[in-house]
Amino acid sequence: SMPSEMLMKIFSYLDAVSLLCVGCVNRHFYHLANDNGIWLKIYSSCFQPKRTIWKMKSEQTETVSLGCAALHDRKPGYWKKEYIFKQIAAVKTRVMRLVKPVDPYTGLPCKNKEAMKASGLSWIIVLTDKNGKEHVMEKANLSFKDTSVTILWYSTNWPCLDILSTLKLFGVTPLLPDQSRAPSKNGPRRRSLIAEYHLANLTESSVAVGADKLIQLFSLNPGLLVGLWKEKNEIAFVMASLHYHQLLERSTLGSATVQYALPLNKPVLDDVDPEYGLHDYNLHLDMHGGSCTYLCGTFKSLFCRKGDVENGYLRLIVVSLKDNTKHLPLIGTVGLSWETDVFKGNVKDCYVMDVTLLDETGKPFWCFSAPVYMELSSRASSLYDYMGHVYTTDYADSEGKVCVELVWLEETKEYFIVNLVLYISTKKVNNWYGTNY
Repeated sequence: SMPSEMLMKIFSYLDAVSLLCVGCVNRHFYHLANDNGIWLKIYSSCFQPKRTIWKMKSEQTETVSLGCAALHDRKPGYWKKEYIFKQIAAVKTRVMRLVKPVDPYTGLPCKNKEAMKASGLSWIIVLTDKNGKEHVMEKANLSFKDTSVTILWYSTNWPCLDILSTLKLFGVTPLLPDQSRAPSKNGPRRRSLIAEYHLANLTESSVAVGADKLIQLFSLNPGLLVGLWKEKNEIAFVMASLHYHQLLERSTLGSATVQYALPLNKPVLDDVDPEYGLHDYNLHLDMHGGSCTYLCGTFKSLFCRKGDVENGYLRLIVVSLKDNTKHLPLIGTVGLSWETDVFKGNVKDCYVMDVTLLDETGKPFWCFSAPVYMELSSRASSLYDYMGHVYTTDYADSEGKVCVELVWLEETKEYFIVNLVLYISTKKVNNWYGTNY
């Protein structure tokens, strides 16, 4: 029951984020925290007028007169809204400036990491049990690569797997990003839904992609890995692989319940080229396992002849089995690194594949980041240069497929990619180019 005047005096010493938090306590605090006098002071300290008057008396007179007019003519909360909108606009301008330069090899912004930092972007997962109770997981490790970011959440306080129904992945941004300090999880934030996964009967509805002595990995599309303790069959960690293509938009422009809808591509028709949409693709490929990168390369001028379009797919041969001059080694011991509060490990023959396929104009055409695994093939290598076990890696979604064939060389203890083929859905090509293959 403290007098309003005293509360207003206390509130006048708070910063913008603290003032917004105080306004959520109750209705009385909300109305007091909307005071135009307090918010005009915050606004003026942050956004100085462009014209500066150096005479002390003139400057004081101008400030007072501006304040009087601004306070009497405006509704309560006006300067709060003005401050918030202007801060958001300033952050948007800063981010847009960072994402403008584009890498010619990936077709993606050169400064994605810096743009995400400028926006204060982070990612959380929300686990919902069968009773509707939500469990929010925020503690995460980030690993930035050329075309993707891998996020690893770990905790000693995971809810029981048997009672969980869904997992939602959100991008989270502070309402008022402060470049001088890390975003506070207690301040006002916005959530943008990126993906939703169903966890009921996880071991049956997902794909097992590998295991070590302690954990077993299960994959859910798009790009999610759930690590389960072998003995208890409970969650050890959750890992998400997010491709940079329109990641900022997906992480900031959606709502808490609806995902951001990617804009439709408007096809540019071409009546001259009889094989329009079949050639001049460029591929940027990353294969990594957390901290280690096994392959990072760009492959130019990929094409498919009209006669090779079959079964609803274009076939783009990246590495040919017959051309041993283009066979590629994987650097290091292939495996996916993981860690929790207590343990850490590496799942052999499992890794993250980042595919960035650009069209003939250099625009991202098909992009994904997903955990995959190498499976031992039953047949032996038929190549004279490579005598060893054959492994395959396969990935598929609604837009295309990737098929990789590798040979293990025992002498040098390394894998060689001897065959790499992309299959692109003709439906996607037709929608993109306005063709009819």
